[in-house]
Amino acid sequence: MPPVELSCPTCHQHIEPGWYFCPNCGTNQHPAPLPTSAGTQLWIYGFSIILPMICYLLITKWPGLTYMRSRDEKAKQIGVIATALLVISSIVSFYYAYVWTQEAIQSSVSQVNADMSI
Repeated sequence: MPPVELSCPTCHQHIEPGWYFCPNCGTNQHPAPLPTSAGTQLWIYGFSIILPMICYLLITKWPGLTYMRSRDEKAKQIGVIATALLVISSIVSFYYAYVWTQEAIQSSVSQVNADMSI
């Protein structure tokens, strides 16, 4: 079996299988695995649930996509769950915002009608 030719995914220069960094551009060839501890999962899931409620101001800090794109199956599963929680939380948040807005409009209309009938 002939040796496998490896190249850096960033600069496409030849690298050896045991190298940790590309000698040309310095890209890490063996990134550390993402943490999958219970505490990390709780933090990601909780952040996914409250993110819509803070109006996506911290979307760049949301790790769900990084986990979903991971090669590690457990990390990928965490990313999928976090994404599902984000979608569900967004739908619930938008629904309650819509209901609250409709109730506020209806209350205002009722108040104006009551004032006009006096």
